[in-house]
Amino acid sequence: MRSGVAFEVGDLRALFRGLLITLGLSIALPAMAAEQVRVGAYHFPPYAVKPESAAPGGVLPELLAALNALQSDYRFTLVPTSVTRRYRDLESGRFDLILFESPGWGWQNTAHTALELHIEDAEVYVALVEPGRDQDYFDQLEGKRLALYSGYHYGFAGFNADQQFLREKFAAVLTYSHDSNLLMLMRHRADIAVITRSYLQGYQRRHPERSKALLVSQRVDQYYQHHALFRRQSPLTPEVFAALLLALNRDGRLDALLQRYHLVVPSD
Repeated sequence: MRSGVAFEVGDLRALFRGLLITLGLSIALPAMAAEQVRVGAYHFPPYAVKPESAAPGGVLPELLAALNALQSDYRFTLVPTSVTRRYRDLESGRFDLILFESPGWGWQNTAHTALELHIEDAEVYVALVEPGRDQDYFDQLEGKRLALYSGYHYGFAGFNADQQFLREKFAAVLTYSHDSNLLMLMRHRADIAVITRSYLQGYQRRHPERSKALLVSQRVDQYYQHHALFRRQSPLTPEVFAALLLALNRDGRLDALLQRYHLVVPSD
């Protein structure tokens, strides 16, 4: 009898241990894992600053962090790309969506679904303040040395971003930095730089002493009409993303983020 009782107790102990292990696993595992959403980003200040780095900056990383804190159904992660490769990467499925893209930039032939973000920005012309120089200086670009950002699409050039075309047609010097282009103005190595308005306003706030030396055009080269582009098989639909943005702005967090980076939400 003793051996039979010992066997039964051992069985119960083993069963109890098994139940504890099973229970522990069920507690450790979430009810449903968050859907991973990969978001493409290239160096495009102030929207994304060095997205390939360990600590990327700009509007986009802050927006994704806010979306991740808002809900647990989707987990947004940043995927670095380049200004010239981004539409191919979207179409090939390297990432699921890309934000802050304007219709004039050539994505119409890429397979996608678009969502208008109702966020505006622009590009303006910048020159040095000189005696007798006023807004008429920006009426004629021909014959002036232009400092441009390599890979960007410009309205005055018909949105043709080809470097050779810009160099030959407009005697453009192309760099990979708005700061470099503004520095070229300061050193009289360029006559006009074309700068993203939101970036310029942040630059003027950071460097008020330099701002006094800059003449900013009232003429706008182009207005950004920002969209989000989704690949056709994206796990996140434009409708769901729009709802997430609306939820993010119910307590003013989205507006506060945009205002901090000098971005405009147009009034209806």
